[in-house]
Amino acid sequence: MKTTKLVVGILQIVIAVFITFQACIVGIGKISGNSITHLSGGSAGLLCAILYLATGIVYICTHNKKKMAGDIACLIMMLIAWFVSIVNASTFSDLALWGWLAFIIGIGFFVWHLILNRRKIN
Repeated sequence: MKTTKLVVGILQIVIAVFITFQACIVGIGKISGNSITHLSGGSAGLLCAILYLATGIVYICTHNKKKMAGDIACLIMMLIAWFVSIVNASTFSDLALWGWLAFIIGIGFFVWHLILNRRKIN
């Protein structure tokens, strides 16, 4: 689990950079029309990228820890990223992909760590 958290943390930082560039392009491309409604996808993309970056940093910092605090924090951040991404995916369609990936990563690591901790107790 230590190596997996480290690798996923690094991948999340790389994905955060990619999402940031995508969100900036969406924000620039949609500026010609009604800018208030069209920039919501780009802004949601930037928020999603920030949450991916923060989660990746937390996973890297807590990859040696056996406590659940890091996983709980990452679960909350990934669920927020999922919710923001799904709600605003109409103007930025790739955001739905990043949202569902955040959901899978957040729930997956939390459940995996919960199962490992229960096995150690028993």
